[in-house]
Amino acid sequence: MDGSAVSIRGISKRYDQHVAVRELSLEVPKGTVYGLLGPNGAGKTSTIRMLLNVILPDTGTITILGRPNTDAATLDRVGYLPEERGLYKKMKVRDVLRFLAELKGVGARDANRRIDEWLERLALKTAERDWGNAKVDELSRGMQQKAQFIGTLLHDPDLVILDEPFSGLDPINAQALKDTVVELRRRGKTVIFSTHLMDNAERLCDSVCIIAHGEKVLDGTVVGVKAEHAGRFVALACSNTNDAAVQAVLTDPALVRHADDQNTYFELEMAPGAEAQRLLTQLVTAGAQVQRFELVQPSLHRIFLEKVGATGVEPGMTGHG
Repeated sequence: MDGSAVSIRGISKRYDQHVAVRELSLEVPKGTVYGLLGPNGAGKTSTIRMLLNVILPDTGTITILGRPNTDAATLDRVGYLPEERGLYKKMKVRDVLRFLAELKGVGARDANRRIDEWLERLALKTAERDWGNAKVDELSRGMQQKAQFIGTLLHDPDLVILDEPFSGLDPINAQALKDTVVELRRRGKTVIFSTHLMDNAERLCDSVCIIAHGEKVLDGTVVGVKAEHAGRFVALACSNTNDAAVQAVLTDPALVRHADDQNTYFELEMAPGAEAQRLLTQLVTAGAQVQRFELVQPSLHRIFLEKVGATGVEPGMTGHG
């Protein structure tokens, strides 16, 4: 597809008896933020490694920016932040970043200018201290992650791939990365990131693909995915939800498929064929003191749980990612 930054057609990958990815196809539109979502062990990292030609698929084809992913010049237009963080800990930050830039064909003078710009932007160079002159192992974990993120972007890639980029980051550093992802999109870059953190995906992504057991279970725009599941979810705030009669309504399988307690309110998924008006009538009849009753779009987190739960994958699974 002309509008695709990445086109994956029917790729599969097996490790001995374990199938990490099975007949996966997806299209990543240019100039978008695309989320590859799934629990640990779902096949996200294996998919990314095949995309980058680090490992070969057993079947299927992959194109990047309109070219086969085996094309070296095309891969030079990609920036990759792996899940396994790794910088040379005894080197100074500037030196290791310059080395990474030069690997991608950026000259030393240009690299130095870009490094200074990024260090300032991500608060690694301030009036108090220039962390670029420190050794990598003198940096906090969050600082090291920001430094590696800088190394991913120094050659101004057209496609940026981030594998679990927010893992282990505190809120301030996570926000710095989110702001940069938004800016990359504004500049027309394409960003793919894998995550199991649905809140980040919902805030940042234009489109998502959910995979589990190496298979695609859902893909589409975030707006479209949420609209497809609209009309089945109710936000309920009720001051006497512990009342036995109210509980009987909330646990009636003919009315409610699932009730998720959000502390200040419940997010209810209606049972198949059940109507919200009937649920409200039953609650009032049971004496519920209703403070809020509203049809809502489900969160991406709720859709994720519904889709992944249907495959039998547990969120804590490990294995080939």
